Amino acid sequence: MVVLSKIYTRTGDKGQTALGNGTRVAKHALRVNAYGTVDETNATVGLARQHATGDMDARLAMIQNDLFDLGADLCRPDPDRDHEAEYQPLRMVDAQVSRLESEIDAMNAALEPLRSFVLPGGSALAAQLHLCRTVSRRAERLSVELAEVEPLNEAGLRYLNRLSDWFFVASRIANDDGRADVLWVPGANR
Repeated sequence: MVVLSKIYTRTGDKGQTALGNGTRVAKHALRVNAYGTVDETNATVGLARQHATGDMDARLAMIQNDLFDLGADLCRPDPDRDHEAEYQPLRMVDAQVSRLESEIDAMNAALEPLRSFVLPGGSALAAQLHLCRTVSRRAERLSVELAEVEPLNEAGLRYLNRLSDWFFVASRIANDDGRADVLWVPGANR
């Protein structure tokens, strides 16, 4: 249970923040950028949910919860040393990745194959989901960069990789099962 009775602490006034294991790092550290961009992705999902209903809204709510799990995972360094920790840190698991894959497959089965690239747009929900896709891709790039210098939980990296695909396929569902997709016309304005 998390209890937040005081929101500001003043401990970050000089440009540092605490990671999940208590280590102090610069607020511009790559790890902080990675989990900060996961948080930004979560905020874009919150915007998308303003246009979603029913099953789509429920799935987006699950993704928001997963993104909090991923942020908790990323803010705690040294996944290889989890067995030494006083308590077991929250880590992403393969079941979360598998769920996304199953949902992508189910949504994609209802769609006609693409014959062109899709421009971000169409319905309000589709446009918001494209924003989610691009921000989640940035979170993935930062996490991959971090993984080159520090060990990361690979399930979290796989989750981010699938997530942008999920948002893409969901945007097509939000565009009348792809019938209202805005297609790229190469060189149309030359």
